[in-house]
Amino acid sequence: MKRSHLFRLLLIPSFMLASAEPGPAQDVASQITVRWDKLVQESRTTPTLQVVVNPPLRRGTSVHDNAYQSLHDLGADYVRYVPWLPYPQLGVAELEPPKDGKTSWNFSLIDPMTIDFLEATKGHSVVLNFSTIPQWMYKTDKPITYPDDPNKALWDYEQGTELRDASFQEVADYYARLLAWYTKGGFTDEYGKQHESGYHYSIPYWEVLNEVDFEHRMTPLTYTRLYDAIVRAMKKVQPELKFVGVSLAIPGQNPDFFEYFLNSKNHEAGVPLDYISYHFYAVPTPDETLDIQQHTVFAHAEGFLNTVRYIETIRKRLSPRTGTMINEIGIISADDIAQVDPNHVAKPIPDSYWNLAGAEYAYIFAELTRLGIDVAGESQLVGYPTQFPSVSMVDWNNGKPNARLWILKLLHDNFGPGDRIVEIAPVSPPAPDQPYLTALAVVTKAGKHKMLLVNKRDRNLDLSIAGAAGGRFDYVDVTTGFQPPASAKLASVKLTIHGFSVGILTFP
Repeated sequence: MKRSHLFRLLLIPSFMLASAEPGPAQDVASQITVRWDKLVQESRTTPTLQVVVNPPLRRGTSVHDNAYQSLHDLGADYVRYVPWLPYPQLGVAELEPPKDGKTSWNFSLIDPMTIDFLEATKGHSVVLNFSTIPQWMYKTDKPITYPDDPNKALWDYEQGTELRDASFQEVADYYARLLAWYTKGGFTDEYGKQHESGYHYSIPYWEVLNEVDFEHRMTPLTYTRLYDAIVRAMKKVQPELKFVGVSLAIPGQNPDFFEYFLNSKNHEAGVPLDYISYHFYAVPTPDETLDIQQHTVFAHAEGFLNTVRYIETIRKRLSPRTGTMINEIGIISADDIAQVDPNHVAKPIPDSYWNLAGAEYAYIFAELTRLGIDVAGESQLVGYPTQFPSVSMVDWNNGKPNARLWILKLLHDNFGPGDRIVEIAPVSPPAPDQPYLTALAVVTKAGKHKMLLVNKRDRNLDLSIAGAAGGRFDYVDVTTGFQPPASAKLASVKLTIHGFSVGILTFP
């Protein structure tokens, strides 16, 4: 993808200081006043991301070193790691069924990426999700093959809806052995042979499967039974392990999953319900230009937030001690949907798209913080043509961060659980652009006064913020491109933010 116009050079600073005689635009600037003594609630939300296994993350690629270095430098908690279905050899450790006293356990392609991930996130919590069940465990009319080339995507590897072992123990034992491989130094296979790994990593969270409303089309009953079997088996390996369940792709269309799964009466005694998870992607239509997409994306986000509120009422009613991880948040372009066509040629992605996608995540993060959600995970570290390029957080040519990853770092470095969310006074009279600005004000655990500002439109917004003079604004917008966040010191209360800006104002 061409980057020739990535960095827009402007002759004026990103945040203009107030002039002695304000112009017409400044006359209608959004007036923002924070009531620092009015506590609304305490934040419990952690901003983070997911890392989906795909070939560019393999050692020796042009992406690997920079991507993993960015992950390490971010220092986030609850990072989700997902080897999944398009690349069976990169995510399934037992590709063939046991036969004649022999097994096919093989971690040679899986370990390098997984170990690099665990090393890059060392000292921080992670959520592992080996989401793909070995296909031979499902009943199908004929065996499902997979490519000899581990880098070749196979979108129909997962087939069938009925497991060959109706007790689910075969699947449960597979996941228990996976866990033991990385935490206990190895495991004993189906025929009693010991497999040594030498790994003794600490894995605090395990998410049980992925998007089960799509993958194998599971019912709430089937998934709940399978979850119980897997949890029981894995707890024998690591009793303190916590679990994440459900992981729905389209939560708004499947409320029955939450009603069933969160009801402890539907689980075996002693099976924990530590967390639930689900996902959101805005999906513009093929004929939308970027100018139209900015309206679609935030309209879809509003609808999703209503879904979150609905699911929260179910959770609080049935299992209030269960936490929530919304661990895939992003935009999937209509062009990405067509990637399963082998003749598909990916369209170039406009530079400012990455700022739109970053602003979408920042907006949703702000609203999830207000809703008391535990984890808000941006999706995903690496995407590339044929593997959802529109969700990438790095340049797939070299692994260096794009605007989406820099925005996540801004949020991670400035906000987190324990912040005290404070009240922002209603704007009066309302400014014309007020609906397109999102603000979240907090007193951090360190006592700093900070405010998140998100511009939901690809145009400048004029602001006037009481007490901002002398403060510092760190920001990512259409002028910063793939560069780290820029910074400006404010000499007055007035400033102008550019299109799709995500900024953190630290008050003096």
